[in-house]
Amino acid sequence: MTTSSSTAALAPRARQGRLLTHWTPEDKGFWAREGEAVARRNLWLSVPALFLAFAIWQVWSVVAVSLPGLGFQYSTNQLFWLAAAPALSGATLRIFYSFMVPVFGGRRWTAISTASLLIPALGIGFAVQDNTTGYPTMLALALLCGLGGGNFSSSMANISFFFPKEKKGTALGINAGLGNLGVSVVQFLSPLVIAIGLFGAIGGEAQSLIKNGTASTVWAQNAAFIWVPFIALAALGAWFGMNDIADAKASFATQAAIFRRKHNWLMCILYLGCFGSFIGYAAGFPLLIKSQFPGVNPLAYAWMGPLVGALIRPLGGWLADKLGGARVTFWNFVVMALAVVGVLQFLPTGGQGGNFAGFFAMFMVLFMTTGIGNGSTFRMIPVIFLNQALKGVDRKDAVAMARATKEGNTEGAATLGFTAAIGAYGGFFIPKSYGTSISLTGGPEAALMCFVGYYVLCVAVTWWFYSRRNAPMPC
Repeated sequence: MTTSSSTAALAPRARQGRLLTHWTPEDKGFWAREGEAVARRNLWLSVPALFLAFAIWQVWSVVAVSLPGLGFQYSTNQLFWLAAAPALSGATLRIFYSFMVPVFGGRRWTAISTASLLIPALGIGFAVQDNTTGYPTMLALALLCGLGGGNFSSSMANISFFFPKEKKGTALGINAGLGNLGVSVVQFLSPLVIAIGLFGAIGGEAQSLIKNGTASTVWAQNAAFIWVPFIALAALGAWFGMNDIADAKASFATQAAIFRRKHNWLMCILYLGCFGSFIGYAAGFPLLIKSQFPGVNPLAYAWMGPLVGALIRPLGGWLADKLGGARVTFWNFVVMALAVVGVLQFLPTGGQGGNFAGFFAMFMVLFMTTGIGNGSTFRMIPVIFLNQALKGVDRKDAVAMARATKEGNTEGAATLGFTAAIGAYGGFFIPKSYGTSISLTGGPEAALMCFVGYYVLCVAVTWWFYSRRNAPMPC
C-alpha cells in the first residue's frame, strides 16, 4: 500500500450513519476527498424545503387580494394586516429557530420544521371555502404561516456549518436565493391553480369570484392545497437524506454569547435593510399596486419582483466572495435609496396621474438590490465572527485554532439566524407602513420617505464599521 493510500485509509471519515462525527471543511484535503460531496447534498435537500417554507409564508400576499371578490367582508386595513401578520409571527419564530440547529441537529430540525408547514396549508385550504369564516380565524391562520418564515433562520444556520469560509457566501446565496423563489412562485402559480379543480371531489367545491362586476368560477383552496404533497416529500427527503454535524452541537447558553457582540446588532440593522425590504416589498406589492393603480391587475406583475430578488441573491453572495461583502453592501444601499426616490416620482398624486411603467421599473431595481444585499450581508456575517474568534490565536497551535474556529462558526451561525429574525420584521412593517400611511395621508409617500432615511443609515453603518479604510472590522 502506498503512503498516500495509507493516509487516506487512516483519515477519519465524515459519515457514520446520518451523524457526521468528523467535519473539518476548512481542511482542503478533507473538503476535496469527501466534504464537498456531503455539503452539496445537504444544500440541495435544504433548498426545496426552504422554497416551500417561503411559499407558505407568503401565500397570504395573494390570498388577501382575492378575499373581497370571494365575498369576505374585510376592510382594506384588515387585508393589509393579513398580508403582514405572517411576517410578524415568522420574524418572532426566527428568534427561536436561530438556536435550534445546534441543539437538535440540522437534519432533524429541517424535517420537523418543514412538516409543520402542513398545518397552515391545510387550514387555509379549508377556511377560504367558506366566506363566512370569521376574521379572527383568518388572522390566526395568517400568523401560523409564520412557521414558514421561521424556517429560514434554522436553514441558513445549518448550511453555514457545512461550507468553508471562502465558499460560504455562494452556498448561503444559493440556499437563500433559490429558497426565496418560493415568494415569486406562489404569486405566479396561485392565479393559475385556482382556475382549475386540481384535486377533484376531495379538494372541495368551487366558489364564485366577482372581479370588476364579472363572475368566474375558482377553487381558491388550491392556492394552499397545491403545496401539501410537496411539503410531505421535502420533509421525508430531509429526514432520510440530510446529516447532523456532531461538532455543531452547542447549548443555547453558548450561542447566546452573540447578544454581547456588537457586530451581531450592527448586522441586524443592515439585514433589516436588505431582507426586511425584500420580504416587506414582496408582501405589500400586490396590495400597493391595487391601491395606487386600480386599473392594473396586481397579480399579473407582483410575482416578478420577488423573482428578480431571489434569482440575483446568489450573485450577491458570489460578488461578496470576490470583491468583499462590505464593499458590495455599501454601494448596494446607495442604489436602494435612489430607487425609492425613483418610485416616489412615478406615484399618482391625489389619485391622479402616475406612471405605472416607471413605478414598476423602479421596484424591479429595488427588488434586484434587495437580493444582492441579502447575499452580500450574509457573506459578511460568518467572516466577521470567524475573524473575530481567530484574532490573537497562534496559527501554529492546532488545538487553539480548532477551538477558535468552532467558536467563530457557532457564533456566526447563531448570528445568521438572529439577524434573519430581525430582518423578517420588515415583512410586517413595510405592508403596515403602507396601510398606515394611506389611512393617515391618502398615499404611501410618507412610508417610502422613511425607507429612504433607513437606507441612508445603512450606508453610514456599513462605511464606518466595515468598508472604509482602516475600518474596525473590514470584511
